[in-house]
Amino acid sequence: MRTSSSALLLAFACLTASTAASALDLKQLTSTGLKAGQALTLSDQDVAKAADEACVYMDQQNKVAPANSPYAQRLARITQGLANEDGMNLNFKVYLTDDVNAWAMANGCVRVYSGLMDMASDDEVRGVIGHEIGHVKLGHSKTKMRTALLASAGRDTLAASGNANIATLTQGQLGELAEGFVNAQFSQKEESAADEYGYRFMKRHQYDPAALASMFRKLSSKGGLMSSHPGSEARAGRIDAMIKKDSKR
Repeated sequence: MRTSSSALLLAFACLTASTAASALDLKQLTSTGLKAGQALTLSDQDVAKAADEACVYMDQQNKVAPANSPYAQRLARITQGLANEDGMNLNFKVYLTDDVNAWAMANGCVRVYSGLMDMASDDEVRGVIGHEIGHVKLGHSKTKMRTALLASAGRDTLAASGNANIATLTQGQLGELAEGFVNAQFSQKEESAADEYGYRFMKRHQYDPAALASMFRKLSSKGGLMSSHPGSEARAGRIDAMIKKDSKR
C-alpha cells in the first residue's frame, strides 16, 4: 500500500498501490473456488470484528502521529465536530509517511497519511474524509472488508465453516486481511456514489465543496491511482455541476 513520493496514489476510497497486495474483487474470489454468495454468509458482527482487528494491525504497522505532532493537531482541527457523523462513531489518526493515501473502515476507523496532508488544503482533506465516510455509510467498506476477509489467508477455513473466526487468524493472515482491504478498489459506481456523498457532506458542514473537485484535479495531474480510475476530470466536473445546480436554487 506504500508508494514513493514521486508516484502519488490517492484513493477517494481505500487507496491502492503497486508495491502491495493486488486489488481484490469478487471475480478474484470466484477464481479461488469461492462463490460470491458465500461472502454474504458472514454476519455484520464478523465483519465489524475483522475491521477492529485490521485497524489495530494497521496502526501497529505504521508510524502514528503523536498527539503533539503538527499533523495530529491539524487533523484534530480539520475533523473537529466529526466524531459522531451521520450516525457513526469515527476516530481519526495520521500515519507519518510520504505516501498519499486515506481510508476508512466500517468500524469508524479513519486514517489519513501525512503525504496527503502535505499537498492538500484543510477543505481538500475534509473532502477526502467526506468521500471515505461515504463509502462507509453507503455500505461499500463493509462489503470490501467482507470480500477481503474471505480472500485472506484464512479463506479456506472460512469457506469450510461458513463463519469468520477472527480470533484464530494468525498475524500473517491478519496482515493479509488488512492489506487486502486497504489495497482493494471500489467500482466506478461506488466511487460516484461516494463522490456525491462527499459533496453533500461538505455542504452539510458548510465547508467549501469546490475543494473536492480541486483535489480530484490536483491528484489527476500527478498520475498514479487516478490513472487507474479513468475520468478523474469528469468526476471533478460532476462536483462543479452539483455546485452550479445548487447555486441556482
